[in-house]
Amino acid sequence: MLNIKNLRDDFENIKIALGKRGYEINQKIFEELDIERKTLQIEVENLQSERNKFSADFGELKSTGKDTSDLKKTIDKINAELDKKSIKLNTILENINNFLLDIPNIPDNSVPNGKDEKDNIVVKTFGEVSSKNTKDHLEITNMIDTETASKISGSRFSVLKGDMAKLQRALISFMIDKAIQNGYEEYYVPFMANTDSLIGTGQLPKFKDDLFQTTENLYLIPTAEVPLTNIYRGELIDEDALPIKLTSHTPCFRSEAGSYGKDTKGLIRQHQFEKVELVQITNPADSMNCLNSLLKHACEILNDLKLPYQVIELCSGDLGFSSCKTFDIEVWMPSQNKYREISSCSNFSDFQARRSNIKYKSKNGKDFAHTINGSGLAVGRTLIAILENYYEGGSTMKLPKCLESYFGSDTLKL
Repeated sequence: MLNIKNLRDDFENIKIALGKRGYEINQKIFEELDIERKTLQIEVENLQSERNKFSADFGELKSTGKDTSDLKKTIDKINAELDKKSIKLNTILENINNFLLDIPNIPDNSVPNGKDEKDNIVVKTFGEVSSKNTKDHLEITNMIDTETASKISGSRFSVLKGDMAKLQRALISFMIDKAIQNGYEEYYVPFMANTDSLIGTGQLPKFKDDLFQTTENLYLIPTAEVPLTNIYRGELIDEDALPIKLTSHTPCFRSEAGSYGKDTKGLIRQHQFEKVELVQITNPADSMNCLNSLLKHACEILNDLKLPYQVIELCSGDLGFSSCKTFDIEVWMPSQNKYREISSCSNFSDFQARRSNIKYKSKNGKDFAHTINGSGLAVGRTLIAILENYYEGGSTMKLPKCLESYFGSDTLKL
């Protein structure tokens, strides 16, 4: 959420910054709401002052035994008017809040300008891409069973069995251990979150259609970013405790609204998938350094797995709703002859912290913290990348050396 004071003081520059990401803010609506808010606030404050004055007079009259009936009528009339104005003011404040909740974050000045993904910039590549294998993961192994999953749940689910299930478990343990080595504290979190939590991290109200709602106030989490960040919702953190680094493995649930017809085969785009998430809550002065460190931690996993990948910096027009700066990590998929996203590492500045009321306390007072997160990594896509990049034919394949102790063998049965 943007600082409303900045909108009042510097609307034109904010409008220009939001325009870089393709968002057109409605100045007329904001100004009309804010003028009405200011008018009602003054009226409410004046009525409260009047009531206080007459209430004091009422007390004095009553203490001397004098007639208070006329004064009581005046106070009752003021109270009725105050109630009416307060209801109107609360409605306007709610409308302003809803207006603010719809506005995306402002891109950082360092973000390259651009309209869409075509304008993103490759900033790093690792490893040599190979086109020797043209088989996709479903052709390589029969232990990824989408037909049985469809019988159980419908499309965009999968059943992993045998060594595929074991490999997924090995990858999760490997990723969590890497996160802990890099200073993240492991959490086990709920797989459902309430409305306030999803508003705090920016999924609600704008992306409700992408979520699976279970009850009126509960949703299946789309990412562990939601529960991990909301651990500190409404908290005041001592500056010396920053940065706070958290990690968790969870299933993630997304309806993939509007994506039907895209990547419907296999594990690329599913309603349920596994992810290890990295979250940092940081001092604003250090948040870009923390973003770079989180990006490095995610890349380390692919380095150890010896999987070819590239890091791209997103342009302003391709940024996610809550992000002010994002780097995507894309792993090479031989069967598709292209890189596919496996992690997205973002700095949200104070956008989520303002929505979630996450503050830190320093010698200069209290201020909103910055939040950062990224996948470390998406487990299913990592599994696919290993299958496609390491497969050399036959019914078995060698695993990356770093997984041997987790898997219990250096060979995977296909």
